[in-house]
Amino acid sequence: MANYIGFDHLSHQKLLGFLIFITYFLVLLGSSTNICIILTDRRLHTPMYLLICNLAVVDIMFTSSTSTTMISVLLGEVKTISYYSCISSMSIYHLGDIEECLALSLMALDRTIAISTPLRYHSILTNPRLFLLITATWLIGLGVMGVVAAQADSLPYCQPIIRYMFCDYPAMVRAACVNPEPYWMLPTILGLWLVGAQLTFILLSYVNLIYTVLRLPNNESRVQVFNTCMCHIIVVFCYYVPKLVSVLLTRIGVRLNLTERNALLIIATLLPSLINPVVYCLKTKEIRKRLVQILSRKRTAVMK
Repeated sequence: MANYIGFDHLSHQKLLGFLIFITYFLVLLGSSTNICIILTDRRLHTPMYLLICNLAVVDIMFTSSTSTTMISVLLGEVKTISYYSCISSMSIYHLGDIEECLALSLMALDRTIAISTPLRYHSILTNPRLFLLITATWLIGLGVMGVVAAQADSLPYCQPIIRYMFCDYPAMVRAACVNPEPYWMLPTILGLWLVGAQLTFILLSYVNLIYTVLRLPNNESRVQVFNTCMCHIIVVFCYYVPKLVSVLLTRIGVRLNLTERNALLIIATLLPSLINPVVYCLKTKEIRKRLVQILSRKRTAVMK
């Protein structure tokens, strides 16, 4: 058994727990709504909406891996966890993080093809090909996560104390009876791949999109393309900014204390999953229209 001490220094634990609970509830509500709307409307069974559905599934998994632990610690005051539960939670958390990143890359690819070659879009990115791409991202995530879990499982543990808010790889390494420095190489490589390679790919896709937009004949077409990409831009911003802040602070020699690290982790974990369903529900015309239809029917049924 391990003990969580990441929240022990906080004076308003119940308030933080309540805020995390409300955020988690909204994530489940928003993501589940998007999934149900897309799966039940055959007109939305197109690559863009299937990618939104995939992102919603990832958001639920990513948030659940941490929120349930934090809620049980802060509201339920359950501050112990078994070893196998901890390493399972760690695996799901990092798998969700990897899949979130890869899902955003797939969505960038989708928008690039749709805007750069609109006439060939439906022939290039068919649903079967998209399913293969989504399956490939999950297989990649599971493979990478297997390496991380095997590394954590091989460590000898002598102090059953989790100094952070939930079980992740850094928390597991710091709980082990080893010099942690050699074990930071793995997360460094993963960070370069996630924040470096994937973000570079997304930025390059937007460079190509900007070039394509500038060649459009009128401002109306440019605004339409911009509105199409706005949802993805917001989602990418919310996912990568907390990670970039953490990396930049580390590179310039700023050492975060426990409270600051925990705050950054909460933002990086909960904010993207909270923003994603809201953005795609409000900014995507078809999903918004379908949601209004459902709510109108329920309101009519209640009035009758």
